[in-house]
Amino acid sequence: MPHTIVTETCEGVADCVQACPVACIHPGPGKNQKGLDWYWIHFETCIDCGICLEVCPVEGAIVPDERPELQNTPQ
Repeated sequence: MPHTIVTETCEGVADCVQACPVACIHPGPGKNQKGLDWYWIHFETCIDCGICLEVCPVEGAIVPDERPELQNTPQ
């Protein structure tokens, strides 16, 4: 099951982007409610490896479930 980046918790650190072995993490457009850059996970590409969870320093920014209601995804 794909992981989810919680848009409003993400602080744009981006450690997950470099760590992802399948390049499924992308920058979101604009800023989140905190006024920070944020990232999102492409669910169809995510292989559920969990590396993003291991490297993210922001508690609660990534959840190990597919939760599209928590992640803004550009259309």
